[in-house]
Amino acid sequence: MSDFDISDVGPEGTDAAEPATLPVVAVVGRPNVGKSSLVNRIIGRREAVVEDVPGVTRDRVAYDAEWQNTRFTLVDTGGWETSVSGLAAMVARQAEYAAQTADVILFVVDATVGVTDADAAVTRVLRSTKRPVVLAANKVDGSMQEADALDLWQLGVGEPYPISALHGRGTGDLLDALVAEFPEQPRGEEEDEGEDGPPRIALLGRPNVGKSSLLNRLAGEDRVVVDSVAGTTRDAVDELIELGGKTWKFIDTAGIRRRFRALQGADYYATMRTGTALERAEVAVVLMDVSEPLAEQDIRVVEQVVEAGRGLVLAFNKWDILDEERRIYLEKEIDRQLARVSWAPRVNVSAKTGRHMERLVPAIETSLQGWNQRIPTGQLNNWLKELVAATPPPVRGGKQPKILFATQAGTRPPHFILFTTGFLEDNYRRFVERRLREDFGFEGSPVHISMRIREKKGAGAPGRASKGSVRPDRKQRRR
Repeated sequence: MSDFDISDVGPEGTDAAEPATLPVVAVVGRPNVGKSSLVNRIIGRREAVVEDVPGVTRDRVAYDAEWQNTRFTLVDTGGWETSVSGLAAMVARQAEYAAQTADVILFVVDATVGVTDADAAVTRVLRSTKRPVVLAANKVDGSMQEADALDLWQLGVGEPYPISALHGRGTGDLLDALVAEFPEQPRGEEEDEGEDGPPRIALLGRPNVGKSSLLNRLAGEDRVVVDSVAGTTRDAVDELIELGGKTWKFIDTAGIRRRFRALQGADYYATMRTGTALERAEVAVVLMDVSEPLAEQDIRVVEQVVEAGRGLVLAFNKWDILDEERRIYLEKEIDRQLARVSWAPRVNVSAKTGRHMERLVPAIETSLQGWNQRIPTGQLNNWLKELVAATPPPVRGGKQPKILFATQAGTRPPHFILFTTGFLEDNYRRFVERRLREDFGFEGSPVHISMRIREKKGAGAPGRASKGSVRPDRKQRRR
């Protein structure tokens, strides 16, 4: 482990709380008209997953945006078609829900194709929402295509603004028109509770283990698209859900795949989004499918959470279909492959039937508590003194290192620094961590232990002069 400079220890940085509910803009349109490209253009970075294949965006995903000092929330949606079934129908329902809950609708149409039957059908649904509609005529890359945009007047939703999401052409005028439609008092959804907002919980796991189904079960409605096809979720989707009298922000993520470097296109960016979602979260619920043996991907997801220093809850899905023989083998797999995270709370659930869902929130609260736990310095050092007296560090290089004192440098996750006279072996540091957990808890949270080795006064480290000493030259040494 690397040394830790105690001068670097400081309070956790927190984002400033939002001063008020922001206007919400829903970006809708049929598949592959450039909605996500336009979202990326407006927010100024490649955040929404973009690929030249219809149906890349499947859920509604919110981003913070700003134009001329006016801030608003931009909601990207999946392609909207009215006469579809299966997965496409679920995507369309998500887009329709976004339009109904928005303050302004940004309707994106491919000007090079013209008005299609799908565009006309979507327009009829948009009128029924009684929301202001701003029409973006996309893919107008030059003056030669501006005539194509004029044909979109026949949609009957107002002036079409010719733009190129790819090159940025005309987007300024579009945004001016968009901001002009903002209401004085945005409807918005529930405001975040507390100074720093609700706790953020990331739902992680390999593809198709039931993360989106779990989120929908917790919400009590179809908030995100669910399908038996692996990889349905591509973006990280934030949803505010009230459970146990408290508001939580759940983040549904794309499944983490085994070979990240081999991923291409939308899957590559989706996996990157999942990593970013984990960094934003405080606790990760890692979902595993108990109907199949634990896979390398399952273990890798758990390791990623530990490396990120986030609270951890292990959720074993599809428990309702588990037979006795599989249960025996599963317990052995868990003991063997997840022994490193035996401190993580475990819940056995069924996202399909709702079995034991009430146990998930207490497990998350336990993990949050461990993640924020702190031991007073005096109590920590009294405990450490007794521990070292009973089990001193092993001798290394003929000398026995001593632990002078310890301090907890921080929380989220808990981090302890041991000030020593010599190097402590990995086994002994693991022993200290195990005893910390036995005596103080820290359930559901990684615990980091690092060292600061203090050298004796007047003695430098091998091959290095200590502070204030003078290294003799070669002639002096020969004498």
